[in-house]
Amino acid sequence: QVQLVESGGGLVQAGGSLRLSCAASGHTLSNYAKGWFRQAPGKEREVVAAVNWSGGRTYYADSVKGRFTISRNNAENMVYLQMNSLRAEGTAVYYCGERQGLSTYTEEDGYAYWGQGNQVTVPS
Repeated sequence: QVQLVESGGGLVQAGGSLRLSCAASGHTLSNYAKGWFRQAPGKEREVVAAVNWSGGRTYYADSVKGRFTISRNNAENMVYLQMNSLRAEGTAVYYCGERQGLSTYTEEDGYAYWGQGNQVTVPS
């Protein structure tokens, strides 16, 4: 049974930084693509960033480009989201997701496994 456990959320002032972590367990394969999604109150869940199986290819939503960085450590089955220069519109529940495949994937429908969600709050 694959499980994803997130940590690192919280409250941060605008302009501050947070680092989200997501630990995967239940498999030892590295050919899993990973992604970070978020859902703000009253809105659909949207992709924030995605990374391919090796970490060599990444995708970022336009709204976070230049401020957020996704990375992964396959030896430790971890994926991270470094969030800098946070803005009030970044307030949301952030989810890590995982799916088989060698590319980056931005559609949530293809993700088979999800973390429990982690609240990030940036007061306006």
